[in-house]
Amino acid sequence: MPMKAKKLLHTRYRVNDLEKTVQFYRQVLELEEVRRHKSPRGSELVFLKAPESDELIELCSFPSSGPVHVQPDLTHLAFEVDSLEEFGKHLHSLGLDYSDGPVLRENGGGFAFIDAPEGYEIELIQKPIQLVGS
Repeated sequence: MPMKAKKLLHTRYRVNDLEKTVQFYRQVLELEEVRRHKSPRGSELVFLKAPESDELIELCSFPSSGPVHVQPDLTHLAFEVDSLEEFGKHLHSLGLDYSDGPVLRENGGGFAFIDAPEGYEIELIQKPIQLVGS
């Protein structure tokens, strides 16, 4: 039987300010902190999860490897939201705005971006309206 990767477990983003970044993901995206620990090499690790996802996001602080510099359009995480309009109101209540969008389509779907600490982008996706019987 050939060996294969079975399941994506987590994605790591290294950050400069671990607590500021954890607070952003918890407050803005309302992710749950699942666990935190120190790795054998000394990295501080925090694992976060979206309510309906199995995959985790691992935030890593490892200052001895130098500061993090995220180039534009390098990578992003994408999250589904029920309503970009309502999420925009949530952002405004936190003193934040979309960095790009929202772009809405005729089918009710759309997307927008926000900037997380360190310059990582987060895409928010509103799924198209599903018509009954289609």
